[in-house]
Amino acid sequence: MLITLIILLVSAALFVSGKVRSDLVALCALLALLLFQILVPSEALAGFSNTTVIMMIGLFIVGGGIFQTGLAKMIGGQVIKLAGNSETRLFLLVMLVTALIGGFVSNTGTVALMLPIVVSMAAYAGTSSRRLLMPLAFASSMGGMMTLIGTPPNLIIQDTLNTAKANGVVADSVQDISFFTFLPVGLVTLAVGILVLMPLTKIFLTPKTRDKDGKKTGKTLNELVKEYGLTDNLFRVHINGPSEVIGKTIIDLDIYRKYGINVMELRRSSGNNKFVRTVNQQLASPLLMLQMGDVLYLSGDAEKVQQFAEDFSLRLLDIHTDEIEGSSSNASLDFYDIGIAEILIMPSSSMINRKIQEAGFRSKFNVNVLGIRRHNEYLLHDLGEEKIHDSDVLLVQGAWKDIARLRNESSNWVVLGEPLQEAAKVTLDYKAPIAALIMIGMIVMMGVDSIPVAPVTAVLLAAVLMVITGCVRSVEAAYKTINWQTIVLFAAMLPMSTALEKTGASGMIADFIVNTFGSSGPYVALGAVYFATSVMTIFISNTVTAVLMAPIALQCAVGIGVSPLPFLFAVTVGASMCFASPFSTPPNALVMPAGQYTFMDYIKVGLPLQVIMGVIMVFVLPLLFAF
Repeated sequence: MLITLIILLVSAALFVSGKVRSDLVALCALLALLLFQILVPSEALAGFSNTTVIMMIGLFIVGGGIFQTGLAKMIGGQVIKLAGNSETRLFLLVMLVTALIGGFVSNTGTVALMLPIVVSMAAYAGTSSRRLLMPLAFASSMGGMMTLIGTPPNLIIQDTLNTAKANGVVADSVQDISFFTFLPVGLVTLAVGILVLMPLTKIFLTPKTRDKDGKKTGKTLNELVKEYGLTDNLFRVHINGPSEVIGKTIIDLDIYRKYGINVMELRRSSGNNKFVRTVNQQLASPLLMLQMGDVLYLSGDAEKVQQFAEDFSLRLLDIHTDEIEGSSSNASLDFYDIGIAEILIMPSSSMINRKIQEAGFRSKFNVNVLGIRRHNEYLLHDLGEEKIHDSDVLLVQGAWKDIARLRNESSNWVVLGEPLQEAAKVTLDYKAPIAALIMIGMIVMMGVDSIPVAPVTAVLLAAVLMVITGCVRSVEAAYKTINWQTIVLFAAMLPMSTALEKTGASGMIADFIVNTFGSSGPYVALGAVYFATSVMTIFISNTVTAVLMAPIALQCAVGIGVSPLPFLFAVTVGASMCFASPFSTPPNALVMPAGQYTFMDYIKVGLPLQVIMGVIMVFVLPLLFAF
């Protein structure tokens, strides 16, 4: 027991210091429990197969899909309209909406749903997400106090009371705990949370800058388009009837040599669905065979484009004409499937003095060269015959995966900026309806008891659907949405509760507090039960804490001769209102990376809230449920 407590205290000290990564501290604590044979390997590794941990992994992917499709931005934009320019109103909306959802959906699911939305809202409103994400996590726990199904400890105290009644330990006249018995308690916790968090978040959760020198690491896609004037001479032609181009390739047509026109991309319809975008972007590769209905994006002289369209009976689209039903009518470059990036030619490059058409960009890397920046001059026409010079910057276009492959030729050029990061910022807005349906389906399966699907199954199903439907770009992109530091931290700390329970440390602490203060009157005993539960929940999951403390609280109330209701509610509130640690509840852990929080941030903001909440609830609970 002593060794377990020492490991726990050392871990807590390292968490607070912040000098060692939190996931490394958690893993070292786990190894110590194994080395001292306090836990066997199956017990120590049980956290990595825990349903809550698996659910957190799935929820990261679901949240990534909500963010990448722009659904979060759309919802956030609507909420921003209600909040206006008021940061206080935005804070209140986040707290209230989250608490409302948290009453019917698990607090973990609530945070995963709201997290990308809140991040988008903060960016849209020009405020720091740090001031909203921790209140988001706390509000989900407060919302869980409003209904019976909001959080597991609520169900535990109901079961404890029903069992005591069945065994004759408690009189049948004691009020039953029903679905909305928790509502007054939840409303009080939410009111206290709002009043306390409003000043604390402004004082302690100041914004953190990601780039200390304030410099950008690269140009955005829109900045590149504007700088090179790519849309200044951008035209679209539609193959909408009989034409000689059908069945031919770009090479067969020899468009560049005959007309001096660059074929930048091709858009092709893959179906007819008015609710979902069915237009695919494709790079105009030499072997791509043209079909009826294709739209070619051309760059070049307007007269030459007009001549090309007339020669091959193609329809030249104006800015008011949709190229394909359901798509944009504007001639603009989108970056869903293909993108652009700059590469800087190195002095030692084997490409120097070679013509663009001889350099093999198409054949080797499947990318097009759209422009050359040479000192302060931009070359955009007749590039095939242009020779490459030392220090030239080439603007290339291709599929994102092909642009990423350009990094392999580091001896010839350097890829400027972070193209894949820019690709990740491109919202797949045409997938937003699909993401919304998946999200709603997940919430319904998690919230409706009559649907025989476990919450973790619903989350994993939603995560897989996000990948299969393309709401997340790829499996690799899905893995990147997962914050593995948070997963390892939470999974490695879960076995600590097993160690404390197995060695008898948790039971000893609870018994000591209750036996010491139990005879000092109902309010003192109630306070002892509440704060014993509250302290234990910092290091043990709230569900395990409730299981341990509920019978003790019940016996304490029976021993004093008062109603067990306020004591049982002290257990569930104390177990659920734990804010002083990032690993005490999954919601606290979920927002940690997105908000760039440290352990000390939870101490500064969460600990005062946890203490104030406890003091107020010790006096409020007897008013709601008389002794």
